[in-house]
Amino acid sequence: MTEQNDKARAGQSGGLFTRLRQPSVKYSLGGLLLTGFIVGVLFWGGFNTAMEATNTEKFCISCHEMYDNVYQEYKETIHYSNRTGVRAVCADCHVPKDWTHKVIRKIQASRELWGKITGTIDTREKFEAKRLTLARREWARMKAVDSRECRNCHSFESMNTEAQKKRAARQHEMAREDRMTCIDCHKGIAHHKPQGMTEEDEE
Repeated sequence: MTEQNDKARAGQSGGLFTRLRQPSVKYSLGGLLLTGFIVGVLFWGGFNTAMEATNTEKFCISCHEMYDNVYQEYKETIHYSNRTGVRAVCADCHVPKDWTHKVIRKIQASRELWGKITGTIDTREKFEAKRLTLARREWARMKAVDSRECRNCHSFESMNTEAQKKRAARQHEMAREDRMTCIDCHKGIAHHKPQGMTEEDEE
């Protein structure tokens, strides 16, 4: 009996490795850690896979509200088809690249699920009636983050203004000096401008 007590004390006073190998009443600490690690990897993998799946163009246009309206307009633009063959898909303009801001944006975008359920823009007429409100919301978001998603591909530093038309080069120089952001001038670059825009919207 004394020998068993001595062994038990030795195990309790042993290092971390000894405690990980020593089974408790039901489970060893090592087994619990391994199970937790596996569950964590599976959760993280599934979560990340779902995040990336919702960033695809196929997902974005899977509802007719997007496919029938803004997607058809986007197909007419240089972001969809151009001489270089580089295409910006929905997520390139509307979803941040870095993980933290991406999760925040996804949470914000979850309101679209409620819109889908309640049918707030399920007809062309409803969409057009709400279009200016939706556009203003997105313009405000883009301005608040200094057109972060635009700058993933475009930046003042990388522009060759000598290769631009004189008017564009002048406007970009003024924008740089006045610390303006892309969306200040480029509303309607990928979608039609909504009817009813005010002078303030155009500024």
